[in-house]
Order: sequence, then structure tokens, then C-alpha cells
Amino acid sequence: MKLLLIHTGGTIGMAPGPDGLHPAPGLVEAALAARLPGGTDLVAEVFAPLRDSADVSPAEWNRILTLMADHPGRAVLLTHGTDTLAYTGAALDQALAGSGRRLVICGAMVPLGMGGDAEANLDLAVAALAEQGAGVFLALGGALLPAGGLAKIDSHAPDAFTALPQPAPVPRAPHPAPFDENKRLAILSLSPGLPAAMLEAALEALDAAVLRVFGAGTMMSDPAIVAALARATARGCRIRAVSQCLRGGLEPGAYAAGAALWSAGVENGGLETAEAALARLWLDLSDRAPRTIA
Repeated sequence: MKLLLIHTGGTIGMAPGPDGLHPAPGLVEAALAARLPGGTDLVAEVFAPLRDSADVSPAEWNRILTLMADHPGRAVLLTHGTDTLAYTGAALDQALAGSGRRLVICGAMVPLGMGGDAEANLDLAVAALAEQGAGVFLALGGALLPAGGLAKIDSHAPDAFTALPQPAPVPRAPHPAPFDENKRLAILSLSPGLPAAMLEAALEALDAAVLRVFGAGTMMSDPAIVAALARATARGCRIRAVSQCLRGGLEPGAYAAGAALWSAGVENGGLETAEAALARLWLDLSDRAPRTIA
């Protein structure tokens, strides 16, 4: 097996220190090497400094994809912290659609060597990497999950994630750095009593936004909120609605309370998670010249 390890950081590769857990260089690499079958051709690319996943952004997504392009034909093991793992999973799933590459993400709720879940997660990831078939997956909590629609549902439990069904990602012209880091995107949420001025100010600072709305696609009957959305879409700010509910998605037309969303030019995100909708918008707004990811 030809394998590429991309170690970004995260709990799996940490060790106790005087001020708490901190990155431990070499820990993940040694644990992986001890688990690989004989004859494995391993190349390791390690972020320096290692990243807490709270600091992972489109710049890191691009770096991961660039490293993959630099090492064609290899299965990929990506170690990553769990806090923003759902964002990275959605971004890589969409960016790699149609590339033929297999990538398994591995994280942990407890570091290696501390009697927690890390060793089992790494064992699961190694086994998954030996399988055939393209795609992006998460090995964690005893399950191999498709990474395109992950949701973190627990901040401590070993089985911290669930996978929500998503539309198949659309293959795009491949490029190792497809996310324009200069674009301004964010996830916003409707909430009772939301000031229209706050929403308008946020949208004015953005090129696109994911908007978490109520239930199957409803919003408050506040003309100022509707006007703020309409003004944003009219100037070219894309707004993609997703449900605040974990499952079920949106159903435009089901409730009159949602009609204003669609009349204001807001897009229907359907079953998309907020993370998947954000990745989709970021790719849509990014203008990159293609280069093949082999």
C-alpha cells in the first residue's frame, strides 16, 4: 500500500504537560508506523506548527489538497482535531469529488497513550485505508462514516459524530487549492427577536452566507429582516438556507411563513448541513485555474 499521512494536529497527537494537553511531535507518526502492514510505502507530511482544529480554515483545506496533489496515487490518512472536523470533511468531500482519491480522517477524544479511543480509531483508519474505492471518510467511535455530512453531537463521547445524508457532491475542475482565501463567508442563524440591523450589517461584510432557518424553512414575519435579505441578494451576496434541525432538511412551500425567504432570493439548501452548504458556496465563489489531482 502507498500511503500519505497528513498530520495537522488535534487531540489524537497530544500529551499532558504542565499547562494541559499540548501537541507531542512524533507521537502520531510512531503509532501509525507500528500499525502498518509490512511493505507499506509511507510518506508523512506534518504541519508545523501542529494546528488545534479551532484554527483550521480554508488555508489549511488548500494545504491538504496541495499535499495530495504533490503525492499522486496514494491513499491518504488525515489526522485532525474534532472541533472543526465536520467543516474539513465537507470541504474535502466536495473538493475531491470525481478525483478518484481515497482519504480517511482520523481523530480522537482522548490522546494516544492515555487509555482512550485514539488507538482504536487509528486501527479502524488503517483498515479502512486498505479498502478500495474513492471517497472521504471519518474513522472514529467504532464507525467509518462518510465525511460529507458530519455533525458533532457530543463534546466528550467517543462516538461524537453522526453522518447525515447529503446530495452527491458535484465534480468540479480539479485544483490543489480550490478555496479562495480572500472570500468572506460565514454561517448566520435566525433567532427570535433578531435585530434586522445586525443581520444587515453582517451580510454587508460577506460575499456569501449560510443562513440557519427554522424547521422545514420558515422565518419570522419581520419586513425589515426580509428587506435585509433581499438587499443582500440583490447586490450579489449569495445566501443559502439550511434547517436548524439536525434531520429533515427544508421543504419550500410547506409553510406560508417561509415564502418570504424564497422571494428575497435566498437559495434552498435542502438536506445540506451548514458545513456542507458553506463548503459549496466557498467553492462556487472561488475562481481557480484547474490542475489535475492524480
